[in-house]
Amino acid sequence: MINSMTGYAAQTRRFANGQIHMEMKGVNSRFLDLHFRLADELRAAEADMREQLIAHLKRGKVECRLSFTLEQKADATRVDRALLDKIREISDLARAHLPEASPLSLGDVLRWPSLLGNESVEFDALAPVIRELFTATLEEFIAARAREGEKLADIIRERGQRMRAVLARIAPLIPAAQAALNEKLRQRLRDAVSASGALVEEARILQEVALFAVRIDVEEELSRLAAHLEELERIFAVGGAVGKRLDFLAQELNREANTLSAKSALGEVTQAAMELKLLIEQMREQAQNLE
Repeated sequence: MINSMTGYAAQTRRFANGQIHMEMKGVNSRFLDLHFRLADELRAAEADMREQLIAHLKRGKVECRLSFTLEQKADATRVDRALLDKIREISDLARAHLPEASPLSLGDVLRWPSLLGNESVEFDALAPVIRELFTATLEEFIAARAREGEKLADIIRERGQRMRAVLARIAPLIPAAQAALNEKLRQRLRDAVSASGALVEEARILQEVALFAVRIDVEEELSRLAAHLEELERIFAVGGAVGKRLDFLAQELNREANTLSAKSALGEVTQAAMELKLLIEQMREQAQNLE
C-alpha cells in the first residue's frame, strides 16, 4: 500500500452528559512529527495515542485534537453553597494580597465550574470512549492517507510512462544521427587540412572523429534512465514507505537527464532531455507527498 502524508479524519462520540470530539490531520514532513491539542482533563490519553500513532505511521506532521463539551443542566435550586462559600474565601484572600484586583462579578461566579450543578469530566470514566474514538479516527485517517497515496502513485506512474515514451521516441534516431555527425566532422577535418596544405594522416582524422563520437555518445545515459524507470515500477510493486526512495530515484533520473542534455549534439535529443527533466520534477513534487 502506498500512503500519502496528507490526510484528515474527524469523529464524535456522545457520553452520559456531553460529547467528545477528535480531529486528526497530517501534512508533509521529513520525519514523524506528532502534535497533540488535548483538553487538560483528557491529557492522560496522550501517551497511548502517541504509541499507537508511532506504531501505524512512518512519516508526516500529524496533529491530534481531542476536546469535549458538557450539556448545560444548570439548576438554580442546586447551587453548591459550600463551593460558593469557598469561592468567596478565595476571592477575599486574593484581594487581601492584591488590593488593586477587581472583585469577582456575578457572571464570573455563575460560570464557576460545577457551581450550578454542571457535572465535571472524570478521565477514568471516559477512557473507554476515548480509546474507541481514537481507534475509529485513526482508521479513518489511515484510509484517507491511503486513498490520497494511490492517487499520487497513479500520477507518478503516468509520468514514468511518459518518460518511457520519450526514450522510445529518441532511441532509434541516435545511431543514424551520430553516424551523420561523425561523417560531417570527418569531411570538415579533411577540408580544413586540404585548405591549409598541412600533411595530416587519415588516422589522425579518424582519431579526432572517434573522440568526438565518445563525447556525444548518450547510449549509457539512455540505458541508465531506462534502468531507473524499471526501478520505479519495482518500488511501487513492493509498496510501503516509498517517499524517500522515490525522492532519491528522482535525483538520479535528473542527473542522467542533465548529462543527456549536456552531451547531446542532436536537437531532438536536447528537446527530449528537457521534456524528461520537466516530467522528473513533476514526479518528484508528488513523491515528496508520499510517506
